Amino acid sequence: MAGILVYALHDDEGNFNKNSLGALSEAAKLAGELGTEAAAVIVGDISDEGAQGLGNYGVTKVYRAKNVTEGLAQPIVDVMAKVITENDISYALFGGGLLGFEIGAGLTARLGAGVTMEVTKVKVDGGKLISERPILQDSQIADVGYVSEPGIIIGRLNAFDIKETGGSAEIVDLDVELSEWSTKAQMITRGEQRGADIDIEAADVLIGGGRGLGSAEGFDGAEALAGAFDNSAVAATRAVVDAGWWPYAGQIGQTGKTVAPKLYLAVGVSGAIQHKVGMQNSENIVAINKDPNAPIFEFSDLGIVGDLNKIMPKLTEALKARKG
Repeated sequence: MAGILVYALHDDEGNFNKNSLGALSEAAKLAGELGTEAAAVIVGDISDEGAQGLGNYGVTKVYRAKNVTEGLAQPIVDVMAKVITENDISYALFGGGLLGFEIGAGLTARLGAGVTMEVTKVKVDGGKLISERPILQDSQIADVGYVSEPGIIIGRLNAFDIKETGGSAEIVDLDVELSEWSTKAQMITRGEQRGADIDIEAADVLIGGGRGLGSAEGFDGAEALAGAFDNSAVAATRAVVDAGWWPYAGQIGQTGKTVAPKLYLAVGVSGAIQHKVGMQNSENIVAINKDPNAPIFEFSDLGIVGDLNKIMPKLTEALKARKG
């Protein structure tokens, strides 16, 4: 069948990644417009009930490779390449994330396919899929089509909304012979790198910390400020995460998560484009920075120039006093 194939990532407990569920929903919608079907690929020991449950997101079929380990790119490339070539599938869609990028890139090389990364929207035009992706520091949008099949589409994190439609998917179990090079790496352990309890995507208020906080200890003030709000969390820039000051689970930006809270309060964040793309859809952006020329002020609704080590405690106290 010509159709759309989606890789659905899951954790060791069988819980599917929400970006994958968003990609499944998007694929189902697009397949409906193309007059074809969407299917999912899963690897590892997922129960029949769990696999069939992906039908709730619109896919009609789930290809399951139980003998393939979750989390390593090359074995999953083997699985997806087999499914695509044997079923004449036209497109592969990924919900984003580092593993999705790795698998999508590997699949592109394996099949000699065309690929578009950081896709924010996909549309149907003339019976084919067209990917939209931001270019020129997100100032413009480019439409990207494919001159041959399959086309590989790798979404930006949170680009696709989850939509539950009900239903159950047919399971097709696969016996995949892995390539020699796909067995050269072994998964030792899986899990959140650090800070698994941080959920920045569901928070109404985010305190975004940058290098201006000075050290890991500098995040104590950011946590205190976040504690003065309801449904809040602390996030960080990539530089801070790379420095080990804050967990990866809280990273915002091009290689982190994309968020859209009601309030994004940036403390000591310069406003690099890589960070901007992850938080620019926030309803309100407030920035505190001692550098009046910091780029963050160019896209903030309110900018405060000053010493954040003095401003944050006073703001925290004022918020707590107001709440009583």
